[in-house]
Amino acid sequence: MTRLYRTGLVLPAAELGPENPLPPLRKPEAVAKVSNVDELPPDLAEGVGYGRLDTTLPCLLQDGYTRERVERELPALVLENDKLRATVLPSLGGRLYSLVHKPSGRELLYRNPVFQPANLALRDAWFAGGVEWNLGSTGHTTLTCEPMFAAEIEGPDGTPVLRLWEWERTRDLPYQVDFWLPEGSDQLLVAVRVRNPHPYDVPVYWWSNIAVPQNEGTRVLAPATQAWHYGYSGRLDLVDVPGELTYPARAEAAADYFFEVNGRPWVAAVEEDGTGLAQLSTDRLRGRKLFLWGESAGGRRWQEWLAPGAGGYLEIQAGLARTQLEHLRLPPGEGWDWLEAYGPVTADPATVHGEDWTAAREAVAAGLPSAELLDEYHDAWRKIADVTPESFLATGSGWGALEIRRAPMCLPGTPFPDESLGPDQEPWLALLDGTPPDGDPLAVPPSTLVNRYWADLMEYAPKNWLTWYHRGVAHWAAGRQSDAVGAWRESVSANENPWALRNLAVATAGHEAAWLYRRAVALAPSLRPLVVEAIAAQLAAGLPDEAGELLDGLPQEGRIALLAARTHLARGDLAAAKAVYDTGFEVANLREGETSLSDTWAAVSDEPLPEHHDFRMK
Repeated sequence: MTRLYRTGLVLPAAELGPENPLPPLRKPEAVAKVSNVDELPPDLAEGVGYGRLDTTLPCLLQDGYTRERVERELPALVLENDKLRATVLPSLGGRLYSLVHKPSGRELLYRNPVFQPANLALRDAWFAGGVEWNLGSTGHTTLTCEPMFAAEIEGPDGTPVLRLWEWERTRDLPYQVDFWLPEGSDQLLVAVRVRNPHPYDVPVYWWSNIAVPQNEGTRVLAPATQAWHYGYSGRLDLVDVPGELTYPARAEAAADYFFEVNGRPWVAAVEEDGTGLAQLSTDRLRGRKLFLWGESAGGRRWQEWLAPGAGGYLEIQAGLARTQLEHLRLPPGEGWDWLEAYGPVTADPATVHGEDWTAAREAVAAGLPSAELLDEYHDAWRKIADVTPESFLATGSGWGALEIRRAPMCLPGTPFPDESLGPDQEPWLALLDGTPPDGDPLAVPPSTLVNRYWADLMEYAPKNWLTWYHRGVAHWAAGRQSDAVGAWRESVSANENPWALRNLAVATAGHEAAWLYRRAVALAPSLRPLVVEAIAAQLAAGLPDEAGELLDGLPQEGRIALLAARTHLARGDLAAAKAVYDTGFEVANLREGETSLSDTWAAVSDEPLPEHHDFRMK
């Protein structure tokens, strides 16, 4: 019997914290760059050059978390039959947190024993483990730490299906993820649909990221003999698959391997005893990938940082394109859907770990559900894809409802009810009714909506400091930087405010940027994200004394402590800089690939970098 029920997941968890109210105007650091595009095949080069995001707007950054964890209960939804038990976290992007094979008691995924955000996603906050559903652009989705709508519907066979859905805001795309566990099946079926309700092409990106334990003998297999290797050098190179790269524990450096899949698409991670997890899909989801952290000191440190005491992990992944560096064109009015299957693997260990790569792959493939069966399930699911949920198990954001208020659209199966509208949407509902946003220039402004429709509405709204501010953010998101600067200057002229001053600082550099930041901080001295940016701007402009003035009275912890060490260094006081390091501070939102900790230490001391500060990936 298949059951779907609510429960609570209790584990040590950090608070996600408040959103950063400063609009993310700089290009996302999480976006990878390809340094050898001219050497790539034309179709791959075209995909790499199309559709990349320059900003995560209208989404704000989620960088308010800490490293302090206490026992908390996270809402969870469980779908189980007599073979599998799947645990889903609707408040955290619908993450498939756990998949247990009940007859053997084996956990098939890497189950993180804590919830600890870290700076790896497009919006900063991301957490390791389970299966993550990534829609949007290269990088971990803007929804990875956001709630989704959830409901139960009746499946094609009468068993309960768990439906999750939301509105992805950087692309303005509605999507749904349906979990289906037929009676007696040892395969969790996951049906995904992404729809483009607009009259224009939209760049689309989807990758299902599957974390599994990494042990010394773990081998990753896929139906491929070549893969595109991408590392921190920025090059994308075609390499042969068989050999060491299929054993992630033998790799020294972090890397991505995008398999050149031949035949039906699948990927598996198999342990020394021949057991493991396989993911397969219908043909729409063609891409397959292996991500590994590598066994360098930095790679091991990152894994401990993300999942303290839990051991190593790797990720096998599945996506729409050949690589995660590409985007595809979703035509106007169209929707794409596919079916994925997740289940246990059992194969002869001698064959799976043998030198005959073809035999090893065939040993895994022989135990997978047939392509015909997967197609049958997919066709059956399509008959319920448009069924409207009658009662909700969880509620998502109000952004989809707001877009439907602006322009009614038919999205059967994924309702965005008016009841989901909240304070974040109120200023924009008022704008639809003809009332422009306005307010106290020292109060945090509402986040700016930047798509072409809202930008046009704002252009015709009456002029005040806040409408000028929003116009500037929308111009910036559209690549019209000079128009943005002009709008922010008008905002400051209308009523001096820290928000437009800060944006003007981002748009310039050197002493002018440093001066603008100081003006902004004078108006909002308690806004930590602003102070952090301002101190960094003083140091970048060669003004350590001004940086020191901004640091006065601040607790030296986290990124503030790192900035204090850099300020001491810029003043030539190496002993004071090293004393900051001796406190053992941690930068909670240290970015993947960031070298500021190690670079500053190298300038301060000739001693080896302390292990707890060693996040170097190359």
